[in-house]
Amino acid sequence: MIMADHTMTSTPGTQNKVTAESLQAFSAGLRGSLITPDSPDYDKARTIWNATVDKRPDMIVRCAGTADVMHAVKFARENSLLVAIKGAGHNIAGNAVCNGGMVIDLSAMKSVHVDPVKQRAWVEPGATLGDVNHETQAFGLATPTGINSTTGIAGLTLGGGFGWLTRQYGMTVDNLVGADVVTAEGKLVHASANENADLFWGIRGGGGNFGVVTNFEFQLHPVGPMIYGGLLVFPFSEAKSVLTQYRKMVTTLPDEATVWCVLRKAPPLPFLPESVHGTEVVVVANFYSGGAAEGEKLIGPIKKFGTVLGEFLGEMPYTAWQQAFDPLLTPGMRNYWKSHNFAELSDGLIDTVINTIHKIPSPHCEIFLVLMGGADSRVPPQATAYTNRDAKFIMNVHSRWETPQEDKTCIDWAREFFNNAAPYATGGVYVNFMPDDESDRVSGGAYKSESISKLTQVKNKWDPTNFFHLNQNIKPSV
Repeated sequence: MIMADHTMTSTPGTQNKVTAESLQAFSAGLRGSLITPDSPDYDKARTIWNATVDKRPDMIVRCAGTADVMHAVKFARENSLLVAIKGAGHNIAGNAVCNGGMVIDLSAMKSVHVDPVKQRAWVEPGATLGDVNHETQAFGLATPTGINSTTGIAGLTLGGGFGWLTRQYGMTVDNLVGADVVTAEGKLVHASANENADLFWGIRGGGGNFGVVTNFEFQLHPVGPMIYGGLLVFPFSEAKSVLTQYRKMVTTLPDEATVWCVLRKAPPLPFLPESVHGTEVVVVANFYSGGAAEGEKLIGPIKKFGTVLGEFLGEMPYTAWQQAFDPLLTPGMRNYWKSHNFAELSDGLIDTVINTIHKIPSPHCEIFLVLMGGADSRVPPQATAYTNRDAKFIMNVHSRWETPQEDKTCIDWAREFFNNAAPYATGGVYVNFMPDDESDRVSGGAYKSESISKLTQVKNKWDPTNFFHLNQNIKPSV
């Protein structure tokens, strides 16, 4: 029972008092639960994936359904509280929690309903990619999502969403058919191409700027249950040759196939000799949504790129491949990312990457090179708030380490590469890869300048007071 008045954060630097009676009435109106700093599960509830983020909210509202979300938004607005929205808490910037104020926690809302005849899925915002894949693959269906099964569907989708199926079926937002959204006024509206179309445009890439999505409706496609894929590992001494051949090879890949590259120190993978563990390597990750015979025909030539130190290729369940990188992205580690979009892999960029890996500060750090194009590039840039359709490659400098003492070294490493690679980049950036210190890249980077005007108009209509501002923020002009 809440026995005392609480002084709570409204906006940074300001506070106001919320009475015990109003908190008690608010808590009684929840189907979920209210977690406060004196609750036994408070520390667990405020912890998110990126361990560099250590924030202490005044309250965490663990929502059980849409009614709880509406109730929380209305209470926060009435009391002028600072608000953060948490799905799975996986976003690099750490905006899922706040110091003071209220966290609206959606992680218990995990329902996934599939209609295999209509090939549609209705997904609540607390579901992870693993939850979605588990349900859709029961019917041999999938929608394009990311590559880490513990990522939340909500944050991934609102920022754009891409993965192994993107070249074949587009971005996650290209497969979003509709959504239920709780607005800044605490009202529930539906957004689709035919209903609140401006809001629907905005949530397809505009992040959490316009409301809280409590239900996503996705188009599904026949995928799996078996796919062809796996890893090929080459010595770093052959990195330039491997990347140059990779650059040429991907120009002829069909949309059903994609090949990504990871440069890092070799983890202790079971198919690698112990002598390779901890050495610098180039890992080529391969995916083909069709059968093994055609997959081997497409992927097989990569084995001739250089000396294969280890190979793990073959037919496997789609759900297994979607979890293949989970061990490299476990929660509890300290993370900092920097990212660029590229139209091509120039020789200068390849040299910059090679020089950067030689300085890698932690065995957990890596540079991830994502192949885009295909169906994604055929969507008109202005069709969704995600506008960087010209990116042929997305490169994420994933700095990851264990202790606070390593913070400066690992962050500086990521920033140094970012600066050195900038001359070869398009200037665009994937919003979900932006850390919390990159607000200057929102306009012109995450969103092309011609889209900012429309994003601002949507913000003016749906959140004119910037109630939802703990995000890569689109500021209202009103």
